Amino acid sequence: MKHILVAVILLLLMLFLMPLLALPADTASGANSDAAVSPAPTATLPADVSTNSLAVSSQPPAASAAPSLDAQTSVRLLINGTIRTVPMDEYLFHVVAAEMPASFELEALKAQAIAARTYALYKIQNGPSPNHPNADLCTNSNCCSAYITEAKMKQAWGASLEEYRAKVLQAVSETDGQAILYNGQPINAVFHSSSSGTTEKAELVWGAAVPYLSSVFSPENGETVPNFESTVKVPVAQFRLAILQAYPDADLSGSPSQWFGKADRSRADRVLRIFIGGVPVAGSSLRSLFGLRSTAFSVSVQGNNVVFQVTGYGHGVGMSQYGANAYALQGWNCYEILTWYYQGTIIGSWKR
Repeated sequence: MKHILVAVILLLLMLFLMPLLALPADTASGANSDAAVSPAPTATLPADVSTNSLAVSSQPPAASAAPSLDAQTSVRLLINGTIRTVPMDEYLFHVVAAEMPASFELEALKAQAIAARTYALYKIQNGPSPNHPNADLCTNSNCCSAYITEAKMKQAWGASLEEYRAKVLQAVSETDGQAILYNGQPINAVFHSSSSGTTEKAELVWGAAVPYLSSVFSPENGETVPNFESTVKVPVAQFRLAILQAYPDADLSGSPSQWFGKADRSRADRVLRIFIGGVPVAGSSLRSLFGLRSTAFSVSVQGNNVVFQVTGYGHGVGMSQYGANAYALQGWNCYEILTWYYQGTIIGSWKR
């Protein structure tokens, strides 16, 4: 009887212990405390978020309905004798495409877009030109900025039309509303094609000092700029006639090699003035008279010709476009480019 009772007790103990032996090892009180155990999540959704909103979509998010700053800025544009009201972004697309080669680096094009926008805002803010009193801007580059139509883009860009069009549009849209500011106001953001290695001070070109239009180094050279160095030959007889018409007091008797005296140059190696026939002649006057690409030139007499050796293209003030592209190739962004060429300025959003 005692043996039977012991057997029953053992059987009952086995039935009681078997469920405990079936539990996972790491839940037992002797589990290894060094084992990595992932904690249960504790975060909860905000009360105003439905779990239905967590569905993943392969579609991009919908664009904001708010128009861009440029789209909200209207420009009264004189084009082909008619005044049209156009948004700033549309205007800038045609201007940037006309002013800078679309093959340039994107950051250079963005710098051009900001400079062109700033230049337009400056002209608008300071009143219309007497050339078009009822319009903010025109499409004449001698008065406002260059402007190219879609038809001429097709002719100029050919097979690259879609690529270049998208690139210019990107430069405009990615700089939406941004302007170059000095003391909180848009600056007179003048620019030129290429310098002779150093930009020029505004006062040496237009007679008035402008703090943000100072002289700075610019990295373009003959390897990166087409026609960086050019030559203009003027027959001696033609040169003599042109000078005497503009400067009747000049003494151009004797040998032509004796006509030229000392040339005064700026830090940018541009001719400020040179004595011709004993009278001072501004470098800018010679540029206009003989169609020189810039005032960075030397002059000599070679046989029956007066020969000008010219470097760069343009007035040399403000941003050099080829210099901007050279800096972009070095990794500079558009803001670094602009604040270099326009010293003491900042880039900020501006709405007319």
